[in-house]
Amino acid sequence: MATTFPRTRRSQRGYNVAEVEDFLQEARAAYSAPVGAPSVVDAASIRTTAFGFERGGYSPSHVDAALERLEDAFATREKERAFAAPGGDAAWYSEARSTAQVLLNRLDRPAGRRFSRVGALTQGYRPRDVDEFAIRLADYFQRGKAMSVDEVRTVVFRPSRGGYNETQVDLVLDTVIDVMLAVK
Repeated sequence: MATTFPRTRRSQRGYNVAEVEDFLQEARAAYSAPVGAPSVVDAASIRTTAFGFERGGYSPSHVDAALERLEDAFATREKERAFAAPGGDAAWYSEARSTAQVLLNRLDRPAGRRFSRVGALTQGYRPRDVDEFAIRLADYFQRGKAMSVDEVRTVVFRPSRGGYNETQVDLVLDTVIDVMLAVK
């Protein structure tokens, strides 16, 4: 029986143990693979990994915390490998600056218009919540205001009918995390 993480009570749902263990095995293989070896696991894919639920499964909070650490480790390794290539550090930072500028262009849009809206009967993210966080992100990029990757990972927006498109907002937040990890 696997005991990588604490488990929930049998009456509670946790992450599917087999799925988590399979993913961790793939991640170990990818992390120890030689440079240039094909791999389906990288920092970005770790962030979007999802597991099914089962009664008595792994504690979601423990697995999620481990995935965040694993994402950080992969991002650091990816950066180190990129820096090892000729001109790698300049290319790495140039790409990060370019992506940050695209993000800033989005974040500098007027309040209520930073993202597309869902239909009036559909739930989306509350625009005011997203806009307030967008201002904080712009301050991080433009003025160097303190903000951690964990703040971006854990931000929660209230639902609102006719709100911002959740997929679009989440994609921008994922890109913010990519840039933050790239310059870390």
